[in-house]
Amino acid sequence: MQRPFARLVLPLVLLAAAVVGAAPSARAQAAGKPIHIVVTFTTGGAPDILARLIGERLSATWNQPVLIDNKPGAGGNTGADSVAKAPPDGSTIVVGTVGTHAINGALYTKMPYDMVKDFAPVTLLATTPNLLVVHNDVPAKTLAELIALGKREGKMTFASAGSGTSIHVSGELFKTMTGIDMTHIPYKGRASAIPDLLGGRVTMMFDNMPSSLPLVKEGKLRALGVTSLKRSPAAPEIPTIAEQGLPGFEAVSWFALFAPAGTPKSFIDRLQAEVKKILAAPEVAKRLAEIGLEPVASTPEELAAYQRAEIVKWAKVVKESGAKVE
Repeated sequence: MQRPFARLVLPLVLLAAAVVGAAPSARAQAAGKPIHIVVTFTTGGAPDILARLIGERLSATWNQPVLIDNKPGAGGNTGADSVAKAPPDGSTIVVGTVGTHAINGALYTKMPYDMVKDFAPVTLLATTPNLLVVHNDVPAKTLAELIALGKREGKMTFASAGSGTSIHVSGELFKTMTGIDMTHIPYKGRASAIPDLLGGRVTMMFDNMPSSLPLVKEGKLRALGVTSLKRSPAAPEIPTIAEQGLPGFEAVSWFALFAPAGTPKSFIDRLQAEVKKILAAPEVAKRLAEIGLEPVASTPEELAAYQRAEIVKWAKVVKESGAKVE
């Protein structure tokens, strides 16, 4: 027969065990603990735009602070690494990019994190083509004229937001397919690269469409092609690079949410479902379409499969280009 003390203590022990074993996501969400969305580049680019759109609405829906932390450096590795090493409790996530989660592993001699093992996929947020833009003094009005100019004069330069970004490898792919002598000039984010492009200190840049399209529309830069296989609905008048004599040329940027490995599945699924609703909201969809971002809102499993395929694809491009970063 159980003693009264045992009858009292046993439920308390079981309750304590349940609390200790509760999902870390529940503890992270408790008491309005802030959620940090790390952006691996400076403000103003596509990852930053997505993070702020999602963060604002997520904060309102979940009734807790959502903070945007811009941590640029090393082609996005600095910010991504901070999330890889963060507690897996749902308080820290990252807007990963094709660079941080598919390209850098092949490009950098030493990586501070494993692109797959150190993260839990949440959702593929959106994709966008890059836009090949040149400053207005470049005497080339078409892609064919640019290629001819490069082969005739050589020594062209192309800017990027950092080594390993899709902006960088788009240039490497272009260099490989055209045979033009091009020098890569990496910057610490597009905010540093754009002024030099506008000032004519670099020849060209394969910038994310959300960043460069407004400058093209304002007449500050000239667009010569998009890097997707199909024209972008945001700028259907701009032909693809593939249709202008480089068949098969494709370099699409993508942005996805990742959490630290070990983050509870319950939190991952809850966040994915909420972000899917946010991206489907008419005002958000309209805003993204205007700047050339195509929302996806995949499942975690779909993102994992897509990431694996992209790692294989870009490893081949990096190897063929010979590009390396120490």
